[in-house]
Amino acid sequence: MSYTTLYRKFRPLKFNEMVGQEHITDTLRKQVIMSRVGHAYLFNGGRGTGKTSAAKILARAVNCLNPQDGEPCNECEICKAILSGALTDVVEMDAASNNSVEDIREIRDEVNFLPTRAKHRVYIIDEVHMLSTGAFNALLKTLEEPPEHVKFILATTEPQKLPATILSRCQRFDFKRISNKDIIKRLKIICKESNIEITDDALKIIAVLSEGAMRDAISILERCIGEQKGIIDENSVRDLVGIPKTTQIYSIVKAIVDSNIDEMINNARRIIDEGKDIDNFLWEIIKYIKDILVYKSSKNLEIYNEVEIEQMNELAQKISKERLLHLIYELSELSNTIKWSSQKTVMFEVGMIKACTNLEDIREKLEVKNDVDIMTPQKISNEQQIRNNNTSKISTEQNAVGASIVHKKIESDEKNKEVSNEGNLPYWNNVINKIKQSGKMGIYVNLIGSTAKEVNDMTIEVEIANKNAFAKNILETHENKAEIERIASIEAGKTMNIRFISAENKKKVNLKSNSIENMITDLDIPINIIDE
Repeated sequence: MSYTTLYRKFRPLKFNEMVGQEHITDTLRKQVIMSRVGHAYLFNGGRGTGKTSAAKILARAVNCLNPQDGEPCNECEICKAILSGALTDVVEMDAASNNSVEDIREIRDEVNFLPTRAKHRVYIIDEVHMLSTGAFNALLKTLEEPPEHVKFILATTEPQKLPATILSRCQRFDFKRISNKDIIKRLKIICKESNIEITDDALKIIAVLSEGAMRDAISILERCIGEQKGIIDENSVRDLVGIPKTTQIYSIVKAIVDSNIDEMINNARRIIDEGKDIDNFLWEIIKYIKDILVYKSSKNLEIYNEVEIEQMNELAQKISKERLLHLIYELSELSNTIKWSSQKTVMFEVGMIKACTNLEDIREKLEVKNDVDIMTPQKISNEQQIRNNNTSKISTEQNAVGASIVHKKIESDEKNKEVSNEGNLPYWNNVINKIKQSGKMGIYVNLIGSTAKEVNDMTIEVEIANKNAFAKNILETHENKAEIERIASIEAGKTMNIRFISAENKKKVNLKSNSIENMITDLDIPINIIDE
């Protein structure tokens, strides 16, 4: 007898066996009971959340000879034929490999024929977003007005790729991520029926690693069964998947918080030498830092024991929320970079050394010790004021035409600019806070520490605190920039455009401006300077 994988062996056969999707299964059961099953459904959701299982159960329920409370009996000849795949009236098609116009035309021709044995001919099209444009067009008319004996069930992980004409013809059901609690509950049932000994901590780790996908959780459990002899515990799961222990992650993050580069490098190399996957290792570090941020904000954590929470509390007292956000951003960028690098270890170590370096502390020390030219908002404000005074002095000594032009420009700037004492727009902090409240955390993180000023009555110049070009690229994407301009326009009371500059670009502009002023002084002639 051939071996059957766990996720197929324990696939739900009834609606009440599905986990975490009660808002969908209850509705489908009621439709079956009341004989109000629609002609087209769209099941949307992440991988392993039960879309295909629900489609198969619904296909049996509408054809079952002896339905029980909206559930298929799974005992009649029709149900057994569907379960074995012998009934041709229920067709499953993978749109990823059958996405041509000819495939859909074949379905369109078949729907005109009555079912051979069942009451309804049911078509389950998985990954429907993979269909070509021509295939979607061929499906439209049939999907809108199919014969009474035909039902369509479409499943996808990316509904945004479907044409609006398809979406409007279907009853849409959104499958949500399954909670860790429900996954653990289901895994316990599987372990009990399969005589698998496993600890609660191991089940928690599997649930977290599955990221809300029941199928992934069962697959990880099955891998543990093949490798482990005896009881499956937390360490065996971590070793199998290739992720370090929590104590090892704590030692790495503690070194980062303490800016202890030597300790961080030694611990990291020790973990890598054990054969841990760098991608999983970095993901665990990012997740641990995220959990510190969550703990610091809400004191609410589920998967850590008392000792681990005490260690996390110790780290949370040493580090600010701003630096935690900065670390999450920097390490996430490092993770994306490593995926495409042929020298993962080198890139990892360099990135981690950078994470250990607290740039704010270094900046403050350099300012105090060497008085280097670091363009802080206050310095920018002071230097701008000096340049404005010099410009006004030059203007008063110029000819009548030049004076008139300069006076007009200064008057326009005074009318349209409202700059605070710190050189920042008085409403810019409101813009950043409203972006945070709207849940646009990707924009908010990159705007932290930024300064803004109105360069004219239609343009706001934003200096990004993060010198990384990646941050500037994120903010300049069409959607993000449009959202910032929308909120800024509301706060300003007029339509405003946004222009982003980095600290390095600002320094280049200042150097260029200074060189022009030096040239004016050397020439000792009246020259009008008009900012555009």
